[in-house]
Amino acid sequence: MIRLNDIKRETRFVFGHRQFISTLLVILLLSTAALWSGHAEMQEQRATIERLLEKDRIEREAALAHQKNFGSAAYYTFHLTYAPPSPLAFAAIGERDVFPWKHRIRMLALEGQIYESDTDNPELAFLGRFDFAFVVSVLLPLFIILLLYDLKAKEREAKRFDLLNVTATDSHAVWTTRVLVTLVLIVLATLVPFVIFAAINNASVGSILAACGVVLGNVIVWTVIVLMIGAASRFATFSATHLASIMLGIWLLSIVLVPVVGHTVVNATVETPQGGDIVLTQREAVNSAWDKPVYDTWAPFVATHPQWADYTEYDPERDSSFNWKWYYAFQQVGDQMAEALSRDYQLATRQKDELAGYIALLSPSLLTQRLLSDIADTNVDAMVGYENRVREFHASLRQFYYPLFFKTPEFSPARFEQLPQFAPTIKTTSQEHTDEN
Repeated sequence: MIRLNDIKRETRFVFGHRQFISTLLVILLLSTAALWSGHAEMQEQRATIERLLEKDRIEREAALAHQKNFGSAAYYTFHLTYAPPSPLAFAAIGERDVFPWKHRIRMLALEGQIYESDTDNPELAFLGRFDFAFVVSVLLPLFIILLLYDLKAKEREAKRFDLLNVTATDSHAVWTTRVLVTLVLIVLATLVPFVIFAAINNASVGSILAACGVVLGNVIVWTVIVLMIGAASRFATFSATHLASIMLGIWLLSIVLVPVVGHTVVNATVETPQGGDIVLTQREAVNSAWDKPVYDTWAPFVATHPQWADYTEYDPERDSSFNWKWYYAFQQVGDQMAEALSRDYQLATRQKDELAGYIALLSPSLLTQRLLSDIADTNVDAMVGYENRVREFHASLRQFYYPLFFKTPEFSPARFEQLPQFAPTIKTTSQEHTDEN
């Protein structure tokens, strides 16, 4: 049984070692630096969104003010779509480094616009960003190993191990108390800065507790690994240095080998269309429409939009004026031609993520990163969900413009007051709400 005197004694013992104090300070500084870096990045993304929203509004109003028909109005106006960072995105940036989180789209064929990515170098992103999730999953296990690998071996080498066991009222309480004191201080050095930054970013209590639970779980898992190796009978005669080598080998297995091999296996298992192929397919369909008979455009369009079948009269040889409804019809057909590839791409992305989730069960560090990304809403599901919201918004633009193209009402700028506006969603731990920016 652990007594208060045991806790006081072991606290004085651990604080009596400069190495322990230095390690705690390093953990505190690394955690704070990673959180500050993530916070600054998310603040920059929010500022970018606010700046682009204002410019987008001004440019759209200026473009609409100079148009004389609905077709040119649709062609020259852009619409900003974006995925705002969640309150906890600063802690686990996740897939926001891999997937685009903003687009400026028009009424033209959409798939080519979606897959024109403006993200950072994907190879560099794969190596991992220095954020709180990286510190917790990759660096924190190293500090646990550093502080606990020689828990008993050091006492054996100093010839104090048997004496401690004989003189202590409960020998198990000595080691248990020392471990608990060490872990509590490690957890505090890691989580106190996180809680402060989470409060600054207005994160919900539920999400903060969930993230703290993941961090605590990661600490417990690595502590168990270290203590099991230190207590194993086959390692009883090993020196502290040899034990540290074994533990570092397991750390490397978790941090490097499992993720790299898993990534290779997933890519080899799941066949994925290239985003460039989707863009090329869509653009070839659009560009070739200029040289095809008009019927070759109308047929696939009417097949998916039968409500406009009676409004497709247009003969380019007879009608000298440019026909906007025909133009937007073959833009839509371009998307239809790329639809299967786009669907397969998204399905493959989800399959890869699902397989990666199973592989993460073999690596505590990888699992920790995935769980933190899930809580922060920066995972694959969140970014694929953003892509689908862009598609839904583009569909709402088509619903707005098609009656104006096909029924050719008199042009009136007042109609643009009903122009759809993109509204992103921000997921929290308890609900999903819409941010009307």
